[in-house]
Amino acid sequence: MMDFLLNPWPWWFSGAMISVIMFALIFFGKSFGFSSNLRTICAMTFGRNVKFFDFDWRENTWNLTFLVGAAIGGFISYAFMHGGEAIDLSEATKLDLAALGFAAPTDLQPSEVFSWEAVLTLKGFLVLAVGGFLVGFGTRYAGGCTSGHAISGLSNLQLPSLVAVIGFFIGGLLMTHLIFPYIY
Repeated sequence: MMDFLLNPWPWWFSGAMISVIMFALIFFGKSFGFSSNLRTICAMTFGRNVKFFDFDWRENTWNLTFLVGAAIGGFISYAFMHGGEAIDLSEATKLDLAALGFAAPTDLQPSEVFSWEAVLTLKGFLVLAVGGFLVGFGTRYAGGCTSGHAISGLSNLQLPSLVAVIGFFIGGLLMTHLIFPYIY
């Protein structure tokens, strides 16, 4: 059993589990979305003072449990399961990264962006601050995050989620091929 838990699982397992979870959520009338946790946390702390946060946050405690479980699962997988090895990237990806001035990652994240040396530069700070603001603004403007729209919204056949997911892909392609090369 431990061998099964500690080694990579088949690629199809995640899709099957997402399907099972989505059927359960639809059955119980719930909607999955990771970014809604921020609204729930704000409602827990100062919800009665701001109209947007004035709702019964106790109905979303199951989603907060999911958030805590994701953080704990990430820690467990990093601390005990990745074996100290960097992610396994294809040679084509390594060549593309090298063309942008990035070394092959020796850890889970590229150190040119996610290290204290990078963050403490003006460029690194601005990239993370502006990127964080745009993600937060975009999540609020789109009425949810990529996981909420792509998993929950599409499984509920919601047209706004389809539009949002198409926008996410277009934005990702524009960032990857047009904007990112000029930043780095």
